[in-house]
Amino acid sequence: MGGLFSLASPWWLLGLLVVAAVAAGYVVNELRRRKRTLRFANTPVLDQVSPKSRDRWKHVPIALLCVGLLLLTIALAGPTAMRKVPRNRATVMLVVDVSLSMEAKDVSPDRLSAAKAAAKQFADELTPGINLGVISFAGTANLLVSPTPDRALARAAIDNLQLAQRTATGEGIYAAIQAIENINSVLGGDKTAPPARIVLESDGKQTVPNNLDDPRGAYTAAKEAKKKGIPVSTISFGTLNGVVSIGGQQIGVPVDDSSLKQIADLSGGQFFSASSLGDLNKAYGSLKDEIGYEEQRGDNSRVWMLWGTLLVAVGVAAAVGLNRRLP
Repeated sequence: MGGLFSLASPWWLLGLLVVAAVAAGYVVNELRRRKRTLRFANTPVLDQVSPKSRDRWKHVPIALLCVGLLLLTIALAGPTAMRKVPRNRATVMLVVDVSLSMEAKDVSPDRLSAAKAAAKQFADELTPGINLGVISFAGTANLLVSPTPDRALARAAIDNLQLAQRTATGEGIYAAIQAIENINSVLGGDKTAPPARIVLESDGKQTVPNNLDDPRGAYTAAKEAKKKGIPVSTISFGTLNGVVSIGGQQIGVPVDDSSLKQIADLSGGQFFSASSLGDLNKAYGSLKDEIGYEEQRGDNSRVWMLWGTLLVAVGVAAAVGLNRRLP
């Protein structure tokens, strides 16, 4: 059996025949008892001594017992269900934009400081079994930390992020792909390597090269990531009102949602838009839950066993309390 609910040992369900036999035996016995009673009893007196309301309640214990036995039988059949469990193996590359536009203060205290705080929280809360790497990019991409389970290295790298000129988004993605391929080769090749994901946080439009479809452009890099089975999840961080001061001039640096969403779509990843530190933490939190956990089928018999035992116990108590005997 498959789907959301399945049984490890479905042949135990044959025990339901025993439950059905118990219920049927009770019904037959009650009908016979009622027939014998009516044959020899005075009907008006019987109605006064044993009112119909009491007769209805006396069947509750056996009903509870039968349902409890049914649940216990299902528990013996080993029901399983899908559940979220922490990943033991995976690779995540955190790619952070450090172009000059990240100096904008439309996000308090500024885009880069908020990005650092959220990225460090993401690193701290990511499942321990995941290898995390860090890349920064502006006009070029720099591998700061190769994928490793050591979160202290990632935190130190994030703390030391420095602003630089231009925005080469494609280079950041290509550098992440290369870092993932390098660790995959160490782990036995692509076929046996753990799943990988690139998390790209940026606020602005690519400036190097100008064309996103250039061989080194972000769209081309996203398509390459798709071919290699590496989704790129993007976080667009900032507002439309961001400005920075360059050479004494105030230059607008509005966030560029459209290109970052296209990168996610082309690579098979997810797109998030964040205009505050709180939004950014929520985006990272969603990614943490998706990347750090996976769905696996596991034993789910305990809940059936608990409810079955409870109903059997209540049924026995009701039989003693209502009928002064076991059903």
